[in-house]
Amino acid sequence: AMAVQVPLWHHYLRAIRSRAAPRAQDFQRAEDVLLTVLERVHALDPHFLVDYSRDLEAFQFALRTSEDPLPLEVPLRVDADALLMEEVGAAEAGDRPAPCLLGVSGEGAPLERWTADDVFSVSSEGGAACRGYIAPSKVLRVLRDLLVAAIVHCRHQNLIMPGSLNVESLEEEESHLSLLVSSGWRTIRFNVVPVVRRKLGAPALETALLAHGFPEGSLKRILSQEVALVPAGAQHWRVSTDYLLTRLLGALGSLQGHRLDSLSILDRVNHESWRDGGQSPGLTFSHLKTVLLWACALFPAPEDWAELQGAVYRLLVVLLCCLATRHLPHFLFPKWNLLKDTGLDLNALYQRVERFASQPEASLRIHATHLGRSPPPRIDSGVKALLQLPASDPAYWATAYFDVLLDKFQVFNIQDKDRVSAMQSIFWKTKTLDGEEC
Repeated sequence: AMAVQVPLWHHYLRAIRSRAAPRAQDFQRAEDVLLTVLERVHALDPHFLVDYSRDLEAFQFALRTSEDPLPLEVPLRVDADALLMEEVGAAEAGDRPAPCLLGVSGEGAPLERWTADDVFSVSSEGGAACRGYIAPSKVLRVLRDLLVAAIVHCRHQNLIMPGSLNVESLEEEESHLSLLVSSGWRTIRFNVVPVVRRKLGAPALETALLAHGFPEGSLKRILSQEVALVPAGAQHWRVSTDYLLTRLLGALGSLQGHRLDSLSILDRVNHESWRDGGQSPGLTFSHLKTVLLWACALFPAPEDWAELQGAVYRLLVVLLCCLATRHLPHFLFPKWNLLKDTGLDLNALYQRVERFASQPEASLRIHATHLGRSPPPRIDSGVKALLQLPASDPAYWATAYFDVLLDKFQVFNIQDKDRVSAMQSIFWKTKTLDGEEC
């Protein structure tokens, strides 16, 4: 069975990699169109800036099979430190960071553009400390009008290819502007988002514990950068960590091993098998990226990522645990559950992922030459009880517990004596769990 199995993983990865360069080129062409339009937006209103530091976006797009919308941040030229940031209520336990209002001081701060009626809401309280708030809904409306004017101008001046971008594809949503860009035969949807960049300080994480899975100093350096505040409603803004997480993903690309390959494989399996070719709702690339970041923190040893199949299973055991407990913690704000309020059928998703983890060969076959008998299932159906342990005791969210799961799936293969001992200790704790035969 193993003689068939190992080449199958690598053949599947080779098929994904063969698409990576064309995908990156498609993204680059689409981004060039958008940058041309945004340069015109900036010329019309210099308070909307063009972000050219998006080199990691092409790299991330090339890793993906899925076609979910891509964020495109449009920074506002504003002195973020001069704004009054007021949280709206306290963040509930287990929830995301609290939304906030961005207020303009009544002390004559250099924010005149942001007190104009088209982007500003006067404070109903009328206090001297705050004249009012920058309203994201109004900013979006202004940005939409600018984009329409810029697209028309660029088309008339032949600055963009005919058919690459149409005003008709510009849709206004509550928190972003949706825009379709044609690039070759591919159409890419971008969610255009106005952002205020502000330094908030690193989240309250045990960063020293997590840092071992990333290149030295990279986690601390990336977390010290600015975060983006993005629209979260008519008046409210929220923290977005998309840029920081993409930077962390880029840092993983500098390490030896199959970390990013495992993400690419699961993203394709998710798109083709778990989401029926993208026709069904399900996990997003963002969910799987978070799973990889946690897997890298939980499995910091290079030997964990040296072999392709084992690398994929590092992600699978974390993902299965998250689906079984219905809780995928955000990597930078662990109390924020990314599976909460998604409307997804998590039980059905769990069944699909477990079926793949038990017998992956059927999903890895790309064409008829790969048909053949599958090896027997790797696990029995009782594994779900074991996967639910972190819901009752967070101490199980640790390397030794996930090593037990790897052992169940027959992909542990670790020689470190201390780690084997820690795994065996957890193993004996769980041996009699609900009659589970470990």
